[in-house]
Amino acid sequence: MSFWVYILECADGSYYVGHTDNLEKRVVEHEQNTFKCYTSNRLPIKLVFCSEFPTRDDAFARERQIKGWSRRKKQALIREEWTELVKYSRGKLTYPSTSSG
Repeated sequence: MSFWVYILECADGSYYVGHTDNLEKRVVEHEQNTFKCYTSNRLPIKLVFCSEFPTRDDAFARERQIKGWSRRKKQALIREEWTELVKYSRGKLTYPSTSSG
């Protein structure tokens, strides 16, 4: 059995990140508003990213990781812009001190 991490783009431009063992069914459930969740008031949705994993634990861990990312880092993943993804993975920018001393 395979497990999936997926990103949906909502009508308001926001992203929803989830995981499932049946990607096609889960996307339809979002589209048909089967379960009341984040996407319920943000329809229509569009599947913009998915990645397959061998175990539920692996998929869940990746989902949690992506949920913690900035919007631009998620966009780099969606666009498969690996250089940008790495750039946004470096953490907060540090600036040189302007104080003299």
